[in-house]
Amino acid sequence: MSTPTPASVTCTEMSFTWPDGTQVFSGATAGFPTGVTGLIGGNGSGKSTLLRLLAGELTPTSGALSVPGTPAYLPQTITHHLDVRVDEALGIDGTLRALTAVESGEVTQQHLDTIGQDWDVEQRAHALLATLGLDRLALDRRVAELSGGQTVLLHLAALLLVRPEVLLLDEPTNNLDRGARHRLREAVRGWRHGVLIVVSHDRELLEDVDRIAELHAGEITFHGGGYSAYEQAVATAQAAAERDLRAAEADERRQQRELAETQVTVARRKRQGAKSAENMPKILAGARQRAAQESAGKLTGVQQQRLQAARERRRHAEQALRSDDQMRLELPGTRVPAGREVARLREVVLPHTGALLGLDVHGPQRIALLGGNGTGKTTLLRLLAGTAEQQAGEVRVPVPARLLPQRLDVLDPGLSVAANLARAAPALTDNQVRAQLARLLFTGARADQRAGTLSGGEALRASLAAVLLAEPSPQLLMLDEPTNNLDLASSAHLAAALRAFQGALIVAGHDVAFLRETNPTRWLLLSDTLTEIPAEDAAEL
Repeated sequence: MSTPTPASVTCTEMSFTWPDGTQVFSGATAGFPTGVTGLIGGNGSGKSTLLRLLAGELTPTSGALSVPGTPAYLPQTITHHLDVRVDEALGIDGTLRALTAVESGEVTQQHLDTIGQDWDVEQRAHALLATLGLDRLALDRRVAELSGGQTVLLHLAALLLVRPEVLLLDEPTNNLDRGARHRLREAVRGWRHGVLIVVSHDRELLEDVDRIAELHAGEITFHGGGYSAYEQAVATAQAAAERDLRAAEADERRQQRELAETQVTVARRKRQGAKSAENMPKILAGARQRAAQESAGKLTGVQQQRLQAARERRRHAEQALRSDDQMRLELPGTRVPAGREVARLREVVLPHTGALLGLDVHGPQRIALLGGNGTGKTTLLRLLAGTAEQQAGEVRVPVPARLLPQRLDVLDPGLSVAANLARAAPALTDNQVRAQLARLLFTGARADQRAGTLSGGEALRASLAAVLLAEPSPQLLMLDEPTNNLDLASSAHLAAALRAFQGALIVAGHDVAFLRETNPTRWLLLSDTLTEIPAEDAAEL
């Protein structure tokens, strides 16, 4: 483990507790130096909370934060108003109006103050958008017309335009297609000034960082290099911890044996002393008895201290050895006969893109749906789920269908996790609701946490429960970018659960490695139409 260089962003003895009493940090101290730091940790470990603290959206309960300048913050959930134009989202609309006025001869002090040093702001904006793959994006276009991925890139461009000293990115590759992810990684790789802290589960992005900061059990530990170097360091540390634990357990057993043997020896001496004292004067016998008791007490006390020390060493070794919680996900045992029609599209026209689609899904087919940002994957899934209407054509889904949406808007933020699941599955008893949530790591008070306070990964797990346990059980299950906000371990467990699902499955996403893990039987590419492609071609998209 490496010690970070002198930091530009620091937190000192920082604690933070939510209003409901949930503690996230207690006396955390860490420093983030100039350069790129990848912040990782399990879902719910406090990564997003830490970024919000650094961004000034939250205030520590105690302790101190030092953040130079005004940090630029990209949250997991983009809150752009959809009715604004691109130039307004970039924050340059006022400057552009002032530039237009000056160019038309209206040179006023107010316009000059508005422009400041940004005479080239329009050129910089177009150049930055081009760098992020948005070179065809007109500044007067409405944000409502953009895809989720394009919106993320637009928001990032707005942050980069102000040249921040501190840039905070929370899961920036969510919703981005492969090309956009590559461009974002290039932007991260090219960071040369200030502090950049990025929360991500994208392994390729994490390989490009200068260091990894791991948030685990409320503490932040730094490791030099990218994710592979971190994994190697953790594996080495865990192997050492396992050896220490085995040695500590063996020492504890040895001390227990020696204490038992000492107690037997003391008892034997006591019996022998009592027998020999029968023929002694009482004063001499009493003195010998007191001496023997004192000697026995010292001997037993020494052994008890040794045993206690051995137990402490074993407890410390157990704490060093990780026992991370893992979600256990079981999908409904829905079986669909091979010949049954599950979904049918005939000459369907997608809104915005105008793509003309046709599709037949039968039986337990498993479809991996690919396509660039803005091609309409989310709209297609919403058409199949019945939450959107096509402009033309026929959509038929004759079986129960469920969609896990990209924006995770299936939860009522004002209700608890348990109440949300009870609303979705009213046939379940309270004990059954809590048992199901426990399998998704919502145990005890976590099940009573309000949905609006959940982290991205926690919200996805809660949404999974609400979608999958709703009645009737889905014969067609659709997931839109399901690995967004999931840590790497949870992604693997989700893939394993999807492999066991016996109904029809459609998974839309850009993470080809994850899609392969779901064992798709068909790969579809959405552009101007739906095209079936060979599995080996998917990695090139």
